[in-house]
Amino acid sequence: MINHPSPQSRAVLVAVNTGQDPEELVTEHLDELAFLAETAGITAVRRYIQNLPHPDVRSYVGKGKLAEIKEYVRKEKIGNLVFDDDLSPSQLRNLEKEFNGGDEEGKVRVFDRSLLILDIFVMRAQTAQARTQVELAMNQYLLPRLTRMWTHLERQRGGTGTRGGAGEREIETDRRNIRYRISILKDELEKIEKQKATQRKSRTNIVRVALVGYTNVGKSTLMNLLSKSDVKAENRLFATVDATVRKVVIGDIPFLLSDTVGFIRKLPHHLIESFKSTLDEVREADILLHVVDMAHPFHDNQIEVVSKTLGEIGAGNIPTILVLNKMDLVPGLEDPSTWETIKGRYRELGYANSVFVSATTRKNLDELRRVIFESVKEKHLKIYPNYIQPSWEIL
Repeated sequence: MINHPSPQSRAVLVAVNTGQDPEELVTEHLDELAFLAETAGITAVRRYIQNLPHPDVRSYVGKGKLAEIKEYVRKEKIGNLVFDDDLSPSQLRNLEKEFNGGDEEGKVRVFDRSLLILDIFVMRAQTAQARTQVELAMNQYLLPRLTRMWTHLERQRGGTGTRGGAGEREIETDRRNIRYRISILKDELEKIEKQKATQRKSRTNIVRVALVGYTNVGKSTLMNLLSKSDVKAENRLFATVDATVRKVVIGDIPFLLSDTVGFIRKLPHHLIESFKSTLDEVREADILLHVVDMAHPFHDNQIEVVSKTLGEIGAGNIPTILVLNKMDLVPGLEDPSTWETIKGRYRELGYANSVFVSATTRKNLDELRRVIFESVKEKHLKIYPNYIQPSWEIL
């Protein structure tokens, strides 16, 4: 885990607006970045957005904006810079030198989006599997960035002007150590994945349902309601990192319900790769419950992010129920007559099955159970064609 300068650590957020997204969405992206920072124990005190066709290859933002940020950071004694994109190793190195004079012991820490998310995952991981997955992702992230993380070793070269000094040798040693650690972690994960695959194969005689969705939309709260369990649920991004599986019975049909890590915009590639076995709970599910925060102003954008990620991990064609959560926070949804119009719009987008619900107030929870029941029953009867099941209405 990254050691922040103090518990009251403050940060400046930095983003580039390439003009591809509306200004309101760019602002929302920075709101999300601020929430990520808060989850990692950092308080965002100021934001900088620069309009550029693309981020500057050297320092992400242009020279003028960089000087403006540098002056504010120096004057206000800000300890952290958080960028809303992944930075290349050279950008990270240049920014470290710009704000700390090349001294790794400097007062300003530079985070890109991936490093911030990885830091949160390090804090959240509870099981041996999740800790191994996160450590692997962190090491894969750090490997090409050792020239930045160990710039203080440059001092060991002396004044010879050569590139083969002790600092370079030590950096190369660190690279070999990280490569070796990555190899060990991959072997450990392969063993865990084989164990998990064996466990999943033993579940082939029962329907599997997986909760998916953007982070912090209420998946864990719904998990607790449907399974009567106590999965951790809080108003924090990535409150759930470890996959949780519970047996649920609706009517008299049993099924397995899993709660997995939430998705987010620009989820680090290394993290997706490392969490392959955890995401297998999604890939191998019979039904997905795609939970949506209806009260979020850009929930349609979040739906797109989740749908795209599902496609990338090979789960894009699994039958899906769109669970439109937090309806109690949306004006106008008190009247059921307005629901069909919204459902019709989502049907046009390919979501044939949707249901409104409030996990907090439990409003419409029985309707959600009924919709799940009908979908699970259809799958269950394919496994057990002679199964006699009463209809939902007479339960």
